Amino acid sequence: MSDCCSAKSGCDAPAVAPCPANGALSKKVDTLTVKSLVRQLPLGMPNTQYYFCEARDCDVVYFGLDSRAPIFRRANLLVRVGAKATKDPIPICYCFGFSRNDIEGEIAETGRSTVAERISAEVKAGNCACELKNPSGRCCLGGVTQVVKDYERQNERAKVAGER
Repeated sequence: MSDCCSAKSGCDAPAVAPCPANGALSKKVDTLTVKSLVRQLPLGMPNTQYYFCEARDCDVVYFGLDSRAPIFRRANLLVRVGAKATKDPIPICYCFGFSRNDIEGEIAETGRSTVAERISAEVKAGNCACELKNPSGRCCLGGVTQVVKDYERQNERAKVAGER
């Protein structure tokens, strides 16, 4: 059970909260995710709901609903945050180590990507740990599927433009 559901803090925390640095609406993230990915947790960290800010131009990654909670920035994390990364390789699947480059390269080479299918098979086999490895705490499959579609469309447009 998530720390946010303990008797101390309750489960009535809002689903989204504004990032204290830029005001971007940020989604809830399980405390287990924060504890798994933050390099060095401070002693006496308050038991509060944390949020994940995925705004690319913001250095804040996690912040708490309780204003006394520490704010964790990119440099505080053990992994690169794909949602905030601008230079390759940009991580897209933390459980199985896929990056945007993997998808783009496979599409350039074969015309399609099997990354989403491979991740899906691993998820079905019970081999993922998104809540421990992905900074958002969520499964990457939806985002991977969208990236695949975007790169496939770009590849098709490039082919059509090259045929003219």
